[in-house]
Amino acid sequence: MNQYIKKVLIEEEAIYARCRELGKVISQDYKAAQADPLLVGLLRGSIPFMAELIKHLELDAQYDFMDVTSYAGTMSTGDIKIIKDLDTSIEGLDILLVEDIVDTGKTIESVKKLMYNKGAHSVKVVTLLDKPSRRIVNEKADYIGFEIENEFVVGFGMDFNQHYRCLPYVGVLKDELYQD
Repeated sequence: MNQYIKKVLIEEEAIYARCRELGKVISQDYKAAQADPLLVGLLRGSIPFMAELIKHLELDAQYDFMDVTSYAGTMSTGDIKIIKDLDTSIEGLDILLVEDIVDTGKTIESVKKLMYNKGAHSVKVVTLLDKPSRRIVNEKADYIGFEIENEFVVGFGMDFNQHYRCLPYVGVLKDELYQD
Protein backbone atom coordinates (compact mmCIF):
# COMPACT_ATOMS: atom_id res chain seq x y z
CA MET A 1 0.00 0.00 0.00
CA ASN A 2 1.18 3.52 -0.82
CA GLN A 3 2.43 5.51 2.19
CA TYR A 4 -0.06 8.33 1.45
CA ILE A 5 -3.11 6.08 1.54
CA LYS A 6 -5.12 5.84 4.75
CA LYS A 7 -6.88 2.65 3.62
CA VAL A 8 -7.59 0.62 0.53
CA LEU A 9 -11.29 0.97 -0.19
CA ILE A 10 -11.62 -1.30 -3.25
CA GLU A 11 -8.99 -3.87 -4.15
CA GLU A 12 -7.74 -4.28 -7.71
CA GLU A 13 -9.28 -7.77 -8.02
CA ALA A 14 -12.71 -6.47 -6.97
CA ILE A 15 -12.52 -3.74 -9.63
CA TYR A 16 -11.68 -6.29 -12.34
CA ALA A 17 -14.49 -8.60 -11.22
CA ARG A 18 -17.00 -5.75 -11.21
CA CYS A 19 -15.87 -4.64 -14.70
CA ARG A 20 -16.58 -8.17 -15.95
CA GLU A 21 -20.07 -8.03 -14.42
CA LEU A 22 -20.80 -4.56 -15.80
CA GLY A 23 -19.54 -5.57 -19.25
CA LYS A 24 -21.95 -8.49 -19.29
CA VAL A 25 -24.98 -6.41 -18.22
CA ILE A 26 -24.17 -3.51 -20.57
CA SER A 27 -23.67 -5.93 -23.47
CA GLN A 28 -27.03 -7.61 -22.78
CA ASP A 29 -28.83 -4.26 -22.57
CA TYR A 30 -27.40 -2.88 -25.81
CA LYS A 31 -27.86 -6.18 -27.67
CA ALA A 32 -31.51 -6.19 -26.59
CA ALA A 33 -31.84 -2.65 -27.93
CA GLN A 34 -30.00 -3.69 -31.11
CA ALA A 35 -27.53 -0.85 -30.63
CA ASP A 36 -23.79 -0.48 -30.49
CA PRO A 37 -22.87 2.47 -28.29
CA LEU A 38 -20.20 5.07 -28.70
CA LEU A 39 -18.35 5.05 -25.39
CA VAL A 40 -17.32 8.54 -24.36
CA GLY A 41 -14.60 8.49 -21.72
CA LEU A 42 -14.38 11.59 -19.58
CA LEU A 43 -10.69 12.35 -19.24
CA ARG A 44 -8.56 11.71 -17.40
CA GLY A 45 -9.95 9.70 -14.54
CA SER A 46 -12.03 7.28 -16.60
CA ILE A 47 -9.14 5.81 -18.61
CA PRO A 48 -8.22 2.81 -16.39
CA PHE A 49 -11.88 1.96 -15.81
CA MET A 50 -12.78 2.31 -19.48
CA ALA A 51 -9.75 0.25 -20.55
CA GLU A 52 -10.81 -2.59 -18.27
CA LEU A 53 -14.52 -2.31 -19.07
CA ILE A 54 -14.16 -2.48 -22.87
CA LYS A 55 -12.37 -5.84 -22.54
CA HIS A 56 -15.66 -7.27 -21.31
CA LEU A 57 -18.11 -5.72 -23.78
CA GLU A 58 -19.49 -8.09 -26.37
CA LEU A 59 -20.46 -5.25 -28.68
CA ASP A 60 -19.08 -3.50 -31.72
CA ALA A 61 -18.58 -0.40 -29.61
CA GLN A 62 -16.48 2.55 -30.69
CA TYR A 63 -15.00 5.11 -28.33
CA ASP A 64 -13.95 8.73 -28.08
CA PHE A 65 -12.91 11.07 -25.28
CA MET A 66 -13.83 14.42 -23.80
CA ASP A 67 -11.80 16.37 -21.27
CA VAL A 68 -14.22 17.93 -18.83
CA THR A 69 -13.34 19.34 -15.45
CA SER A 70 -15.20 20.76 -12.48
CA TYR A 71 -12.64 20.22 -9.71
CA ALA A 72 -10.18 22.41 -7.86
CA GLY A 73 -8.24 20.32 -5.36
CA THR A 74 -10.73 18.14 -3.47
CA MET A 75 -13.91 20.08 -4.22
CA SER A 76 -16.20 20.23 -7.22
CA THR A 77 -16.59 23.85 -8.24
CA GLY A 78 -19.86 23.27 -10.07
CA ASP A 79 -18.36 25.18 -13.01
CA ILE A 80 -18.03 22.67 -15.86
CA LYS A 81 -15.25 23.42 -18.35
CA ILE A 82 -14.85 21.49 -21.62
CA ILE A 83 -11.17 21.34 -22.40
CA LYS A 84 -11.40 18.80 -25.25
CA ASP A 85 -14.56 18.04 -27.18
CA LEU A 86 -15.36 14.89 -29.13
CA ASP A 87 -13.68 14.17 -32.45
CA THR A 88 -16.66 12.07 -33.57
CA SER A 89 -20.07 13.27 -34.76
CA ILE A 90 -22.68 11.77 -32.44
CA GLU A 91 -25.78 12.60 -34.48
CA GLY A 92 -28.23 9.71 -34.00
CA LEU A 93 -25.83 7.63 -31.88
CA ASP A 94 -26.36 5.84 -28.59
CA ILE A 95 -23.83 7.26 -26.12
CA LEU A 96 -22.45 5.54 -23.05
CA LEU A 97 -20.60 8.09 -20.91
CA VAL A 98 -17.80 6.48 -18.93
CA GLU A 99 -17.00 8.23 -15.64
CA ASP A 100 -14.60 7.45 -12.83
CA ILE A 101 -16.85 8.88 -10.11
CA VAL A 102 -20.25 10.57 -9.84
CA ASP A 103 -20.66 12.75 -6.80
CA THR A 104 -22.59 16.03 -7.25
CA GLY A 105 -24.00 14.85 -10.58
CA LYS A 106 -23.36 18.25 -12.20
CA THR A 107 -20.76 16.94 -14.67
CA ILE A 108 -22.96 14.18 -16.05
CA GLU A 109 -25.95 16.52 -16.10
CA SER A 110 -24.01 19.04 -18.21
CA VAL A 111 -22.41 16.47 -20.50
CA LYS A 112 -25.70 14.64 -21.09
CA LYS A 113 -27.37 17.92 -22.10
CA LEU A 114 -24.48 18.63 -24.46
CA MET A 115 -24.78 15.14 -26.02
CA TYR A 116 -28.48 15.59 -26.67
CA ASN A 117 -27.85 19.06 -28.10
CA LYS A 118 -25.37 17.44 -30.51
CA GLY A 119 -28.08 15.02 -31.65
CA ALA A 120 -27.42 11.86 -29.62
CA HIS A 121 -30.20 9.28 -29.82
CA SER A 122 -29.68 8.17 -26.20
CA VAL A 123 -27.23 8.87 -23.39
CA LYS A 124 -26.49 6.47 -20.55
CA VAL A 125 -23.80 6.65 -17.89
CA VAL A 126 -21.52 4.00 -16.43
CA THR A 127 -19.35 4.93 -13.45
CA LEU A 128 -16.82 3.06 -11.40
CA LEU A 129 -17.82 4.89 -8.21
CA ASP A 130 -20.98 6.59 -7.03
CA LYS A 131 -21.23 8.96 -4.03
CA PRO A 132 -24.99 9.54 -3.69
CA SER A 133 -24.57 11.44 -0.40
CA ARG A 134 -22.92 14.30 -2.37
CA ARG A 135 -25.58 14.58 -5.09
CA ILE A 136 -26.89 18.09 -5.62
CA VAL A 137 -28.74 17.47 -8.90
CA ASN A 138 -31.12 14.64 -9.72
CA GLU A 139 -28.77 12.68 -12.00
CA LYS A 140 -27.84 9.05 -11.57
CA ALA A 141 -25.62 6.65 -13.42
CA ASP A 142 -27.34 3.80 -15.26
CA TYR A 143 -24.56 1.37 -14.37
CA ILE A 144 -22.60 1.62 -11.12
CA GLY A 145 -19.46 -0.23 -10.13
CA PHE A 146 -19.43 0.58 -6.42
CA GLU A 147 -21.37 2.93 -4.16
CA ILE A 148 -19.11 4.61 -1.62
CA GLU A 149 -19.37 6.94 1.34
CA ASN A 150 -18.20 10.55 1.22
CA GLU A 151 -14.45 9.98 1.46
CA PHE A 152 -11.75 11.51 -0.72
CA VAL A 153 -10.58 8.67 -2.95
CA VAL A 154 -7.67 8.30 -5.35
CA GLY A 155 -6.27 5.56 -7.53
CA PHE A 156 -7.47 3.65 -10.58
CA GLY A 157 -7.56 6.93 -12.51
CA MET A 158 -8.70 9.27 -9.75
CA ASP A 159 -6.28 11.86 -8.51
CA PHE A 160 -5.46 14.60 -6.08
CA ASN A 161 -3.80 17.44 -8.01
CA GLN A 162 -2.74 14.94 -10.72
CA HIS A 163 -1.10 12.54 -8.24
CA TYR A 164 -2.01 8.92 -7.32
CA ARG A 165 -3.89 8.13 -10.58
CA CYS A 166 -1.76 5.06 -11.29
CA LEU A 167 -2.52 3.17 -8.10
CA PRO A 168 -4.09 -0.16 -9.13
CA TYR A 169 -6.80 0.11 -6.44
CA VAL A 170 -9.12 2.77 -5.00
CA GLY A 171 -7.82 4.16 -1.74
CA VAL A 172 -8.68 6.89 0.73
CA LEU A 173 -6.05 9.62 0.81
CA LYS A 174 -4.62 10.54 4.22
CA ASP A 175 -6.37 13.65 5.53
CA GLU A 176 -3.19 15.60 6.26
CA LEU A 177 -2.31 15.63 2.56
CA TYR A 178 -5.27 17.80 1.58
CA GLN A 179 -6.67 19.37 4.74
CA ASP A 180 -5.21 22.52 6.28
